[in-house]
Amino acid sequence: MKIQVPLEAGQLADRYSKYATPANQIDNTPIVSFPIHISDTPEKAKTLALTLLDWDAIPVSGFPWIHWIAANIPAEVTDIPADNSQNPLVSMVQGRNSTAGSLVGNQNPITAFRYNGPQPPNKPHNYRLMVFALDTSLDLENGFWLNELQHQMQGHILDTAEFIIPARN
Repeated sequence: MKIQVPLEAGQLADRYSKYATPANQIDNTPIVSFPIHISDTPEKAKTLALTLLDWDAIPVSGFPWIHWIAANIPAEVTDIPADNSQNPLVSMVQGRNSTAGSLVGNQNPITAFRYNGPQPPNKPHNYRLMVFALDTSLDLENGFWLNELQHQMQGHILDTAEFIIPARN
C-alpha cells in the first residue's frame, strides 16, 4: 500500500497548517484537512484507518501530539479530498486529537474530534501520517481515543503505509 500527500516546496501547504487563513481556522486552530491519495490497497481489506502524529512534539509536550485519527474509511477509497475532516465526502469515523485531552480540555467536537492542523511551536516538525488497511470494520464512534483505535486494530492490520509531512514553524 502507498499513500501520498501533495507538498508545496517540500512542505505541507499553508492552508492546512498554522498559516491557514482565518476562514480556515476555528479558535486559531487550522481545521482544513489535506488531501490523501491511497494506492495498492490489499484486495482483502474492508476498511482503512489513519493516524497523524507529531513525534517532534515530545520535547515540547512530553508526548507525540495527535493531530488526526479516523477509522472505517471504505477500503476502495483512493482519494480522501481536502477538508474531508470537516465536510466529509468520504465516510469516516473520527477520533479525538490531543486538544481533547485534559491538558488542553477542548470540548468542542468541531475542533477536538477532527483534524487539528500542524502548528509547530519551536521549529519545523515532521508529521507522520499512517494509513492502515484492515480486514474488518471497527466498533468505534466519533470521539474515540487513539488507544481504542490501536486496541481494535490489533490482529486486523493487513498492510500499512507511511508518509512524512514536513511543516514549517
